[in-house]
Amino acid sequence: MSESTPRPSSLIHTVYGEFVRRLGGWISIADLIALMAELDVDGPAVRSAISRLKKAGTLLQERRGGTGYRLAPAMGPVFEEGDRRIFHSLEPAELADGWVVAVFSVPESERAHRHQLRSRLSWLGFGNAAPGVWLAPARLLPDARRLLERLGLSAYVHLFLSAEYAGFAELRTAVADWWDFPAIEAQYAAFDDAWRPVAADLRGQLRIDPVEAFRDYVPMLTQWRRLPYLDPGLPEPLLPADWNAVAARAVFTELHALLAEPGLRYVEKVTGLSAGGPPHQEPR
Repeated sequence: MSESTPRPSSLIHTVYGEFVRRLGGWISIADLIALMAELDVDGPAVRSAISRLKKAGTLLQERRGGTGYRLAPAMGPVFEEGDRRIFHSLEPAELADGWVVAVFSVPESERAHRHQLRSRLSWLGFGNAAPGVWLAPARLLPDARRLLERLGLSAYVHLFLSAEYAGFAELRTAVADWWDFPAIEAQYAAFDDAWRPVAADLRGQLRIDPVEAFRDYVPMLTQWRRLPYLDPGLPEPLLPADWNAVAARAVFTELHALLAEPGLRYVEKVTGLSAGGPPHQEPR
């Protein structure tokens, strides 16, 4: 188990994204409280987190024989984007694929939008090359377009695709200035330290108890799902020689394969629902 305890709202976000979507998108508050109790989150903390998620527009209250909450329709594209980044972006990009460059200019009277652009591009994995100039591997262009349009920020940004770097500094050196590699590596190391022993303990077990799978899988995925955004999957020749993402990804892939399905079986048992939502995501 990770030494840093995720916030209840982050754990609930993971439960909805990985399990509740596959069960129709709705869960009763009673069942959610029962599930969260297995993660050492008490009822009042669950209700407080649900209130915040409802206020943020993530969840909508709905009665189905009892009070419960379903995902807001607007969250569908958000979770689908998350699926692509979390489960399908595990390999580094190719240098020959080129770059997407985002250039923006925001009037001083709208500087709040400037801050939002910086924070959201950074969250998406873009590196900051110069004031108002951000770039990432070209494969992030679709995600960038969707995010900027969804947030109403597209009017401030110009997006370009560039096939190659033609500057003066050595590209590997420049990239080290545009992304905070030590910070990314620290988070990969924290994940690896927390979850490699868990993977070693589970490896080779013929049967994994569903409730134990749920207890491990939700905090593991909660800790992992931020990393594919911090790390845009830069081409391997541009990465530090001792880049530790590969080892951490291997741990995530192994634990996902071991724990996701038995964890879902436990959620089905608690809720009485059967999986019928989006197909299960397999890392590749």
